[in-house]
Amino acid sequence: MITEKKKQTIKLMLAIATLALILILVLMAMIKYEVEGEQNMPFKLSKIIIISDAQGIENKNENKTEWNFDIFQNNDVSFYIDANTKDENLLIKSVTIDNIQILKKPQKGEVKVYMPNSEAGSLYNYVDQFLVKDKLEYKGASQSSSTELEIGSKGGTTWLSFNNMGIGNYVSKDDKEIRHDGTWLKKLEIEKEEIEFTASFDYTIETTKTKYKANITLDFPAGDISQEGKSYLEKTDMSDIIFKRVK
Repeated sequence: MITEKKKQTIKLMLAIATLALILILVLMAMIKYEVEGEQNMPFKLSKIIIISDAQGIENKNENKTEWNFDIFQNNDVSFYIDANTKDENLLIKSVTIDNIQILKKPQKGEVKVYMPNSEAGSLYNYVDQFLVKDKLEYKGASQSSSTELEIGSKGGTTWLSFNNMGIGNYVSKDDKEIRHDGTWLKKLEIEKEEIEFTASFDYTIETTKTKYKANITLDFPAGDISQEGKSYLEKTDMSDIIFKRVK
């Protein structure tokens, strides 16, 4: 016969076991979230495109040398965000890129980060006026605009450029034609390993309801630009980019 005392003990043990199970389930959910992040964001980063190249800035030639260029290696990055919601009232308020760090520095040159050119002409103008200092913010608008630093409020594109400046100087009287692409590396006898670098940054998507942030790490340059001239990389597997809600 079970006494009243034993009944109370059994109830207490069941309560403790139930509480322990709840705590375990909560802990598992927390660990799963830390590992996998948000699984059904209303706006998702669907694609990253990197275009790697090299360019030359012509120097004033007092000695009348035919060619005199300072060479830099550029990596233009585009981020594509797609809508993943049927709620017409849910919009993108802004996208912010900050906490930019160079995790692995190149052996040659110095990495600088540029925003799109706000003036008419090419997408980028690699001058100090367009250096990214603390952060780069795109405001939600009717459509994406590189010159206005705007992203479509229902999905669109943002841009950023990582550049390795001052990798070498090229002077020649012999060349009859100059190609402004990655083949500069051959002329400077630079190996790809000497200019490789790794950058990381936080990418934050703020909607009208919630803010999501992920840390992104990218390796540069994409491909072998000394052979290809210009290299193109399209990243669609985002399993290594974990977005979480910002409290």
